[in-house]
Amino acid sequence: MVSHFHTTLPAYGRGFHLITRDILHVVPELPQNGIMHVFIKHTSAGITINENADPSVLVDFESYFNHIVKERMPFITHDMEGPDDMPAHIKSTLVGSSISIPIENGRLSLGTWQGIYLCEFRNAPHQRSLVISVYS
Repeated sequence: MVSHFHTTLPAYGRGFHLITRDILHVVPELPQNGIMHVFIKHTSAGITINENADPSVLVDFESYFNHIVKERMPFITHDMEGPDDMPAHIKSTLVGSSISIPIENGRLSLGTWQGIYLCEFRNAPHQRSLVISVYS
């Protein structure tokens, strides 16, 4: 059996934002066992699972992504929405647009230090839509 849930996240500014609670808030109850699949419906933001214990990890992610994919690269041609748009598309492709998490004993089977992150790659805050599918 599959259940689908839709949510729109608050408008976050550029960076990596912990959204595990936002996602769990949308799903009324997890099955004893199954899979949760989360898909972001945007091409300039991504979603990932990573460490949620030390906030410096998020600062380092932001620094690293900005180092490898810079704005205003002279060979970029897609710039109709500003100099951060195409770099945001590239970064979202590197991170990905979906994650899957096992559900065991009615809980997400995340590691001790893991959390779900919205990776916002645009400079201005944007609301982002997610589709959450729970398979049992």
